[in-house]
Amino acid sequence: MQPLLRCRPRLGTLPPETKDARVFRWQLHLEHGREHCFFADCGAQSMSTPGPRIALIHATALAITPVVTAFKALWPAATLMNLLEDSLSVDRAAAGALTDAMVLRFIDLARYAKASGAQGILFTCSAFGPAIEAAGAAVGIPTLKPNEAMFSEALARASLVAGRSFPAGGSLAARGDLAAHDTARPARIGLIATFRASIDSMATELEAMAAAQGVDIQIVPAFVPGAMDALARGDATTHHQAVAAGVQTLAHCDVITLAQFSMAAAQGLAQASLARASSGASGTTSSFIPPVLASPACAVTALKEALDRVTA
Repeated sequence: MQPLLRCRPRLGTLPPETKDARVFRWQLHLEHGREHCFFADCGAQSMSTPGPRIALIHATALAITPVVTAFKALWPAATLMNLLEDSLSVDRAAAGALTDAMVLRFIDLARYAKASGAQGILFTCSAFGPAIEAAGAAVGIPTLKPNEAMFSEALARASLVAGRSFPAGGSLAARGDLAAHDTARPARIGLIATFRASIDSMATELEAMAAAQGVDIQIVPAFVPGAMDALARGDATTHHQAVAAGVQTLAHCDVITLAQFSMAAAQGLAQASLARASSGASGTTSSFIPPVLASPACAVTALKEALDRVTA
């Protein structure tokens, strides 16, 4: 990946209602200190590919590789533009809640992306749902929260497990992988995170989606301390193992969701660990192993479909 352009936005030099992000003044910073920095990277691919420009907006550098990998696999024609504002996660954790000032920063980021030619925006930061909704409303182009596509899939699976929907001509009893589940209860959705602030905001978002769809759910949260720090140090092995261990506490759920894009690379190990744990002494495997879902692939597919609808 090319080095990121490091800039400091002169936020506050214009009133919030200013619609043209191109008139913002930007002051370049070459140092690597933890200032309130804005990072931009349009990538060499934008010079040679005909696909739509997609802005990927991150609050941590750890989210960049997983989503870029998903785009290469699922939508290679897209021209990617990465924007990293790495003080957002720090400020969100320090504030303990999403503030009006943070919402305005998200709107500024979205307006900058649109003014730079982006036709769609995918935010990869999971603790800022209402701010992303406000940003999307401000720019009027397809704008996705990081987990809404994954949550849609989780709710569909949860509905099936809870006996609320069935394959054509089928029944829950006919599905051996689901037959052992008690359908007289809410569907259990595991939500595991390595950034604690993600849990409450994501649970609220998931509950709202479930209510809108009429799906009765129980969210079972889990936090994996130290895993994100390990990944930031470059120790992916420790991160993945910690996530896989954390997933074991959610083995009784009907589906498990990985809360952050940065957790996506641990998906395979987490799923495999559930399969190993379900094997009895006789070597047989229990009837149901909950699927582990990750956000990037779901999000890329959903954004592509959204842009296809707009341009159709």
